[in-house]
Formats: sequence, structure tokens, C-alpha cells
Amino acid sequence: MTDPDDVTTQSSTVEEWTRALAESKGSPGGGAGTGVMLAIAASLASMVAGYTEPKEHQKAELAFLHARAHGLREAALKLADDDAAASEAFGAAFRLDQGPERDAAIHRASVEAAKASAVLGERALAAIDDLGWLASNGNPALIADVVVGFGALRAAVAGARTNVSFDLATIRSAGATLDQVREQHPALWAAVEQLTAALERIDQITADVDDRAAPTDAG
Repeated sequence: MTDPDDVTTQSSTVEEWTRALAESKGSPGGGAGTGVMLAIAASLASMVAGYTEPKEHQKAELAFLHARAHGLREAALKLADDDAAASEAFGAAFRLDQGPERDAAIHRASVEAAKASAVLGERALAAIDDLGWLASNGNPALIADVVVGFGALRAAVAGARTNVSFDLATIRSAGATLDQVREQHPALWAAVEQLTAALERIDQITADVDDRAAPTDAG
């Protein structure tokens, strides 16, 4: 049996990884789960792309999309493991004794955790256009798979948004105000706003194709 401390998305089975996720440890946790959801979205995009017969003028575009989806699946799993490592440092900081050293460790760990989630969110944002292209131009028999992919992508975007926001707010535990956090980390603050807007975009795209993906529910 795999040691829980050695569980990664790269070396563990789905059963082993989800068992580790179910433990009350926090590593892997929601951030790592966000990475896995992004990998699922990328995998479904790759599958649909592979089943799609493009028109002549679409061949190059589809080939690039297929390659991006393949690369994103691998990158997302790596980011999931990176987030799990960041969660370890995050938890360790809060276990320190009260004092300046603990405050500094919390600040450092919170920022690093927020950065890890922001990177994951940035990769998720880039996948919206590709799934949107497949919704319009992909194999119509697989539109349900595209919508499932969007569901996984939405979970990834929502997870990244929430984790960046929560981690930034956690800096208040080290004595900062939210205004100070915004001034100190404008790029991370802006990432939360971008990811929030992305959720609305995903919802709109999926609503536009819902009559094709779930025709028995129309009307």
C-alpha cells in the first residue's frame, strides 16, 4: 500500500490519491483537487479534439488545440502536486508558536499558496477558448463531453479563485488589513477578479449549448 505521504498525481492510482484527499491532512486538499479538475477538463478537450474531423481551414487550429489540451493535462497534474506541497508549508506556519517568526511564516506561506493557485487559475483561463471552440466546431456527438469538460473547468476556475482570495485574506492573521494586502499584491488581487469574470463566461457558454447537450431538459 502506498504511503500517504508519498501520494502524488504522477505516481498514485486514482483510488490512492482520492483516499489521501479524504484524510484530514490538507495535503492534498482543495487546491490540489482544483488541479485534478483542470486535468480532467483538459483530458476531455483532448478526447473531443481527437474525435473531431475538421474542415480543411480548421486543421491547423484543431491540431494546435489538441496539443495544448495534451500539454495542459500534464501541467495541471504537476500544479496539483505543487499545490499539495504549498499546503504543507501553509499548515506548518500555523503550527508555530505565537510571535514574529510565526507571523512572517504565515505571510510567506499565504503568498506562496496564493501564487500557486493563481498559476493554476491562469492555465484554466487559457482553456476556456479551446473548449468554446469545441462547443462550436467539435464533433456534435460529443457535445455532452464538452459540457462535462466545462463543468470540470468551472470547478478548477472556482477553486483557483477561492483559494487565491482565501490565501490573500489569511495574511490578515499576520497583522495586515485587506487594503494593505491589495496594495502589496495587486497582481494576485487582480487574478481573483479575472477568475470571477471567467466563471460568468463559462456559465454563458454552457447555457448557450445546453439545448444540444441536454435536449430532454429543454423547456
